[in-house]
Amino acid sequence: AILGPPEVNITSCPNCINVTIKLPASHFRAKGKLLSLIDIYKELDYDITLKSQDGEHKRPRQRTTEEVFSTVIEELYPSRNYCVSVGVSASLNKNSVPSPWKCVTTDSEARQGYHEAAVAGALCVSLIIAAVLKCVHTAGFIFPKFSLPQTLV
Repeated sequence: AILGPPEVNITSCPNCINVTIKLPASHFRAKGKLLSLIDIYKELDYDITLKSQDGEHKRPRQRTTEEVFSTVIEELYPSRNYCVSVGVSASLNKNSVPSPWKCVTTDSEARQGYHEAAVAGALCVSLIIAAVLKCVHTAGFIFPKFSLPQTLV
C-alpha cells in the first residue's frame, strides 16, 4: 500500500512559516469504521522539504501520533518566497507520495508596527505645523489684530 499525500496548509510570519499537516485518509475499515493511519500504524514519520531561491533543503525527519498537527519552520528570511512539500511514511511502510508544493512569502519585518508608526509620524508633523502657525500668528504676520500705520506699510 502506498501512503497518499498529506494535506498541507502554510501561513507566513516575519521570519517563519507555520505548516499544518493533515494525514492522508486510509481505506481500511474495522467494524464498519474507517481507520485512520494513526489507528493502523500508531505513529508516523514525516519529512518536510523546503524550497527557496537558495535551493531545496530537507528538514530532519520527525514523528507524529496525531491526525492533524502543526510545525513552525523558523529562522527564515523576511519577504522571501518559500515552498513546502511533506512526505509521510511508517516504520512498516516506506512507500509514500509527497504532497504537492505549497508556496508562501514570509512577511516583512517592516510590516509589524507600520500602522502605529505612520499614525505617530503624522501626529508629530501636525503638531509641528500647528506650533509654527501659532508662532507666526502671535508675531502678527497672519490675521493681525491691528493694522500697521501707513508709513510702515
